[in-house]
Amino acid sequence: MSQPASSLLTVLDLVPFGQSNGLDTQFFALRLERPSWTAWKPGQFMMVRPTSFGLDLPWGRPFGICHMTAQHLICFFQVVGRGTQRMAALKSGDKVQVWGPLGNGFAMEDKPTLLLAGGMGIVPFIGYVHEHHQPWNLTMLFGHRQPLNCYPVDSINERITVDSLRESAVGDLDNLIFSLRERMADVGEQNGLVLACGPLPFLKTVQQFALELKVRTQLSLENKMACGVGACLGCVCQSTENYPVAAKRNWPVQVCTHGPVFWADQISLD
Repeated sequence: MSQPASSLLTVLDLVPFGQSNGLDTQFFALRLERPSWTAWKPGQFMMVRPTSFGLDLPWGRPFGICHMTAQHLICFFQVVGRGTQRMAALKSGDKVQVWGPLGNGFAMEDKPTLLLAGGMGIVPFIGYVHEHHQPWNLTMLFGHRQPLNCYPVDSINERITVDSLRESAVGDLDNLIFSLRERMADVGEQNGLVLACGPLPFLKTVQQFALELKVRTQLSLENKMACGVGACLGCVCQSTENYPVAAKRNWPVQVCTHGPVFWADQISLD
């Protein structure tokens, strides 16, 4: 894991995505100048704090690293509270404090790999499909509630095909759950790998199928965080007896430093 570093970065642009239920745009791609990080892994995250937060909002906000190139760093976010609402007003030339890369990333293997994304859980998979050296081994199932154009799906479609299921009518959720199990069972038969990111109910369903089908599965948690470096203990989850560190088995562990990516059998989501 790379050592986190703090950088004051310049905003290059802020691009809105789609509309949600006819309301004002709530989804944005924030493009920043590239930080001085020497390495990162898809699935890691960063803490972001625009200087415009001032004294009103003292804490940064955690965001999965969407993608990073030789020229820039991309953060994709949805407006859900005061912090992200302020971020939606950022303009080219504004300054943003960023520290990272933080946490552990997803495994990358030369085996069939199924990517399962729920809503904003699609974000870390953008970098994953671009960094993976065998994209032909990757497939994706994306469950979402907002219109598809609210999400950066095209960035993934450049490399692999995305099968999307929108939950907008009665029965759609049952269809998604059925598809999750079928796709996971298929990958399990190939001794493949499943990676999942999304809201808690989505991850609970994936974890249930992973344990039932005995499919090797990693889950990326979206817990709320304040510091991002393990000091505040505000993002803990419960480990199981399968956790690799004996001293941490059946104890709370920080998602920011021990995760956000965990093997499905090593944590409890109850």
